[in-house]
Amino acid sequence: MQAGDASIHGGRLVLGWGRLRDQIARMTRRDDAEDLLHDAWIGLAERQVVADNPVALLARAAANRGHDAYRRERRAGTAVPIELSVDTLADRNPLQDETLIARHRLERLRRGVERLSPRTRQIFLMHRLEGRKYREIADELGISQSAVEKHIAKAMTHLTEWMESW
Repeated sequence: MQAGDASIHGGRLVLGWGRLRDQIARMTRRDDAEDLLHDAWIGLAERQVVADNPVALLARAAANRGHDAYRRERRAGTAVPIELSVDTLADRNPLQDETLIARHRLERLRRGVERLSPRTRQIFLMHRLEGRKYREIADELGISQSAVEKHIAKAMTHLTEWMESW
């Protein structure tokens, strides 16, 4: 901070409170530099301290308050506040029993698909796994779109009953 950046006249800091606050923030690496500076100002004003360079004294007093606060927080174990929320603590993975049930359901579904006729299975897999449209399947297999719809309906009916009877 330059000597001309701030001065104290008649007990008032003239020009540069923001610069002084920024300097304290850099010196202490703390987010509460404004509070440190204000507390130091009040403390010096209450004691009516007279100094050759009151701005430097104020800066040093505020920085000392910051260092003291850091030491207290370290001793108390609260130096680094950690904001924990459900999002940071929650495990997004499924529970083991949910995973096991899903695997069993998938295996049951796979067996149900195997029980379909070869043509119905082929059309069903083209639609559901490959994401192909009815028209594309019909054109590739040389059948009508209506036939594709009937095969898909047959497969869905069979698989729904197959899974419900489990």
